[in-house]
Amino acid sequence: MAMTRKELSAMLGEKSLFPPSKCAEFVDMVFKIMAETLERGEKIKISGFGNFVLKEKAARRGRNPQTGDKMEIAARRIVKFKPGAVLRKTLNREGI
Repeated sequence: MAMTRKELSAMLGEKSLFPPSKCAEFVDMVFKIMAETLERGEKIKISGFGNFVLKEKAARRGRNPQTGDKMEIAARRIVKFKPGAVLRKTLNREGI
């Protein structure tokens, strides 16, 4: 199951002294800042967590899997996440 913004805001509220409405604003603000930073082509490096990097994918030829027709897949930008060493170590602890 995936964690939603609402659940993330609620968890932040439980672990802090801020009211739930402020926690929701904070989570939304962080995501907005991250999106704007990536849109400018800048890398986001969160120490102990990982890196978010914008990658350019070139246009390429593909096919429609339902009809088999050949088509052109447009160039696009994607976000890649590479976990940091601390996060990898946490996720791969013995006994999890």
